[in-house]
Amino acid sequence: MTTVPSPSVPAPVSSDRRRRRRHVLVGWSFILPNFLGFAALTLVPVVGTFVVAFTDWDSYSSPKWIGLANFRRMKDDDNFWTALQNTCWYAAGHIPLTLAASLGLAVLLNQKLRGVGLLRTAFFFPYVTSLVAVAVVWNMLLSPDVGPVNQLLRHLGWSHPPGWTTSTDWSLPALILTSVWRDMGYYMVLFLAGLQTIPAELYEAARVDGTGAWKRFWHVTLPGLRPTTFFVLIMLTISSFKVFDLVQVMTEGGPGRSSLVLSQLIFREGITHGRFGYSSAVSLALFVIVLAVTLVQFQFQRRSER
Repeated sequence: MTTVPSPSVPAPVSSDRRRRRRHVLVGWSFILPNFLGFAALTLVPVVGTFVVAFTDWDSYSSPKWIGLANFRRMKDDDNFWTALQNTCWYAAGHIPLTLAASLGLAVLLNQKLRGVGLLRTAFFFPYVTSLVAVAVVWNMLLSPDVGPVNQLLRHLGWSHPPGWTTSTDWSLPALILTSVWRDMGYYMVLFLAGLQTIPAELYEAARVDGTGAWKRFWHVTLPGLRPTTFFVLIMLTISSFKVFDLVQVMTEGGPGRSSLVLSQLIFREGITHGRFGYSSAVSLALFVIVLAVTLVQFQFQRRSER
């Protein structure tokens, strides 16, 4: 009797496909809600801003295409150049001071101190506090007549202390001081995380070689924190150029235009005066400025890594 050979069993291709399809669907189920929120709240408004910037639109009538007229108006707008100058001054003060304060706190609170956890929480707490509450409290602290800051300065011998938010010369320094106090705790946490990644063996080897604390900081800590410092610098740059809420609550851009910044100018032109086309054009200018500064920082980072 001859036997017929049994056919080979096919590989379970269909089950593998179903498994891969199920994995893809699970992945999309995690990504899709966030992407829909990003598209609705960020992507669509950003694309709309690019279009509206070339129109004359007050939200009540149909947009009228005017080409580059909004940008030509921006070139001759004194408010724009004042806001740009104030924004740059604010960034020039806020970025290095916050960077130095947060790094110093991180190095200090990275030591084995009693109650270090409580101190870390205390310095981080202002960042999670309501910004409106922070602005109101600091307005009271910096009150020219009854504020504790000026009372202390008078006690130390300064007969005519600054007017702070009521002075055209001191309004920006007051904003910088408040923002540094609020933000340094958050960036301190980032630097603390970066310090944990530096091998302890490097510090031990430096101590064996007789290296002092300052040289260990300069030759071990700073190089080890280079990626963290770069990230903090990028985040500080972006937040400094788009500052709005603190200025709006503390000074409203005053006195006069002494603390008017670009984000506040965008708000005034769009929401207050209904000139959404011009407001969108200023938004694009701010976007280009931040992008250019960020790209320059990336170029410096690449050169330093070579």
